[in-house]
Amino acid sequence: MAEARSAQRLQLSRDLHDFVAHDVSGIVVQAQAARFVATTDPSQAVLALERIEKAGLNALASMDRTVQMLHGPEAAPAIDPLPDVSQLPSLIEDFTSAGAAEAHLDLPPRVSEGLSREVGSVAYRIVVEALTNVRRHAPDASRVTVAFTPTATAVELRVTDDGKARSAPARRRASRGGLGLPALAEHAQALGGTLSAGPHGDGGWQLTAVLPATFPEETP
Repeated sequence: MAEARSAQRLQLSRDLHDFVAHDVSGIVVQAQAARFVATTDPSQAVLALERIEKAGLNALASMDRTVQMLHGPEAAPAIDPLPDVSQLPSLIEDFTSAGAAEAHLDLPPRVSEGLSREVGSVAYRIVVEALTNVRRHAPDASRVTVAFTPTATAVELRVTDDGKARSAPARRRASRGGLGLPALAEHAQALGGTLSAGPHGDGGWQLTAVLPATFPEETP
């Protein structure tokens, strides 16, 4: 029972970190933008408020799902399924509209076919964490690329930004409490994959994950 409770607490903390933190960081970015344009361009401030509302509703939905998990197994049928790669286009669009960085997604249809539900959910979490880190640690980034490349037995996911390292390497320090990229790396390894991150290009950053996939055989 103690192990089950510990596992549930860990899952709840990961959900709050991966999803709610992403939406809250978006709210902060939009609120900051609205402050600067409120007096000079009210129409842009209204758009920022609309995006704040959407991010707030997403955060509430994530918290509702977390609270339902606390109710125990009997509440399982009411819990909405976790998002997967099919929801990445909307995530990328929202990220671009929320800040200065423009995000681009390369997601071949074959990738969605080859990922299991669990692996697809992990892939979505990885992209969410990567985009959240761009907001937090690379505010000067102007472009983010999210690219999926299928191989024979796996899918390679790369998230790359062109942000400039302005100060110390702490710009990309790991989250405390074992959350964030360290936890996602453990999850990827448990599925038979890998995850790594490090500097890329002229001050940018790249996250690379290799996740297992099973692709249907192509008919001649």
